[in-house]
Amino acid sequence: MRILSIGDIIGKPGRNAVSVVLPAIKRDLGIDLVVANGENLAGGIGLTSATAEELLQCGVDVITSGNHIWAQKEIYPFLDGRMPIIRPLNYPPGVPGNGYMTLGKVAVVNLIGRTFFAGSYDDPFRGMDALLAELPAEITVIVVDFHAEATSEKMALGRYLDGRVSAVLGTHTHVGTIDAQILPKGTAFVTDIGMTGPHNSIIGDDNTVVLQLFLTQIPHRMMVADERRVVFNAIVCEIDENDGHALSIERLQRVVDV
Repeated sequence: MRILSIGDIIGKPGRNAVSVVLPAIKRDLGIDLVVANGENLAGGIGLTSATAEELLQCGVDVITSGNHIWAQKEIYPFLDGRMPIIRPLNYPPGVPGNGYMTLGKVAVVNLIGRTFFAGSYDDPFRGMDALLAELPAEITVIVVDFHAEATSEKMALGRYLDGRVSAVLGTHTHVGTIDAQILPKGTAFVTDIGMTGPHNSIIGDDNTVVLQLFLTQIPHRMMVADERRVVFNAIVCEIDENDGHALSIERLQRVVDV
């Protein structure tokens, strides 16, 4: 099974990148399942049912999220299963939505880190332990989107879950890392997939606005860069469906004009 995981998709430029690049990649690489982090779909923060539907129409199967999942209240009713959108599993009890989704033999799980994040989240390590104890035996392929700030926390979770899940793929920092690898016990890992969005930007946002923030320390409203040249960052994992072990992991980057 070949699974494509797309990094944080930023606003309209990111959605345009997916619409232009994804169909050909699915066809040319024989992709069986597409997972995409969509927590920045709507104007760079949060997502709506309309922006999520754009991704689904392009061929995305599951949309993961992170700390911005609650930014657009319009999405709340759609987290009940009507759309294939998941929020981090380790949010406290009582919040809307689900932390994982199953599709045949595959489970896609969303977790959020705790290091350097302002929110109070439950333990992602023990939360994943509990989920693995509950998943039915027919689920052989488990892909984890770990939305976290600290590289050390991401690497720690990868090592902790090595051999127990098929892939641990980091999101959130918008900067792709060069450490794509298969860990000793068979889990595919990368610290961060990187973003899909405006190429000439600072992690997706307008350069001038971000520079003003750093130069003056006066808060400015962030805005997605208006850029026709876009970058598409993703990871392709080939997984053995019988035992769930990763056979290969490959970084994929495309820069195109839309």
